[in-house]
Amino acid sequence: MRVALIAKDKPNHLELRLENRAAHIEYLKATDVVEQAGPLLSETGEMVGSLIILMVDDMEQAQRWADNDPYGQAGLFASVELIPWNKVI
Repeated sequence: MRVALIAKDKPNHLELRLENRAAHIEYLKATDVVEQAGPLLSETGEMVGSLIILMVDDMEQAQRWADNDPYGQAGLFASVELIPWNKVI
């Protein structure tokens, strides 16, 4: 199943995002469940969150993936939503 992970950063936490970016990207590449991923942007182009499409067996696997994301472990996010998603196009 596909799951959309939508995470919004805590305000004024860009430095924390940048400090953990390399580990986060390595995690994205190493886990074999990420179909698409990229930052959410503010109107000025600053990274303020993440959108990640996961291909997992169930919601528990999606939650485990999110729990082990270096960004989440660093305390970057104000909120994280895991939503079942259906690809149409």
